[in-house]
Amino acid sequence: MLWILLTVAAAPLQVARNALQRGLVGDAGPWGATLVRFLFGLPFSLAIFAVVAVLTPGAEPHLSVRFAIAVVAGAIAQVSATAALLMAMRHSGFAVATFMQQASLPIAAVMGWLLFGDHLGPIQWGGLAATTIGLLVLSWPRGDEARAGALSGSLFGLASGVAFAVALNGYRQAGLALDADHPIYSATAALCVAQTLQSIVLSAILAVTRPQALRSVAGSWKQSLGAGFFGTAASAFWFSALALAPAGQVRAIGVIEGPIAAAAGRRLFKEKLTLDQIAGGAATAIGVVMTALG
Repeated sequence: MLWILLTVAAAPLQVARNALQRGLVGDAGPWGATLVRFLFGLPFSLAIFAVVAVLTPGAEPHLSVRFAIAVVAGAIAQVSATAALLMAMRHSGFAVATFMQQASLPIAAVMGWLLFGDHLGPIQWGGLAATTIGLLVLSWPRGDEARAGALSGSLFGLASGVAFAVALNGYRQAGLALDADHPIYSATAALCVAQTLQSIVLSAILAVTRPQALRSVAGSWKQSLGAGFFGTAASAFWFSALALAPAGQVRAIGVIEGPIAAAAGRRLFKEKLTLDQIAGGAATAIGVVMTALG
């Protein structure tokens, strides 16, 4: 039951973080805005972990090759997913990109079936079909939108879903490898390690390739600090939920992020969803739940 509460709490926090990050894309670019999530969130991650560590005196972390591989894979995938999501929001809109991000679970299911021989039952195949139809409706060009970059937005949205699928499973495996008996402790510890790696690598790359992006991030530190806080809080809840339950079940509950994003997009960015976009988003959400729980 705790993992459900954690997932429900993470969804609005993630929407708030995405909204703040979207405002930074123009000046800092997608990679600079992506750095904000990790660099400015790191102090909050360390503070959360310190509290959890004090409250978990019996924790015995086990550093291993499995943990290192899982946390690095999750960190790289999360960086890529965040940048792709921000680009999708620029081209397709805030709510539509958020709904398309939900493709992470069905894509992960197909990858498991193709690469690892995972079994998919009839309900799960039905969920994949519903999600596919929903994504087609969301990404289908409308009039001049094809020339305005709608196809690019769709591709970025799907790429974000693929990368988030890798990140979800990577972080779950990292938490289990570190200390399976203390899931909250291991989840927040993995969060600190991942954000440290992400902050160092992204900062170094941007310092060499786009120093102006770093200056833009530093100049908008107030907004960046807010994005970092909401991002860390959301990640802490997501990581903890993933340490307590399989990624599919967590992602199924996480579809509530879609309606929240639609409301935020309408209020903050004056975006209005068409009837077919609403239907596509609903089909995507239903398909995700069917795939996860089937």
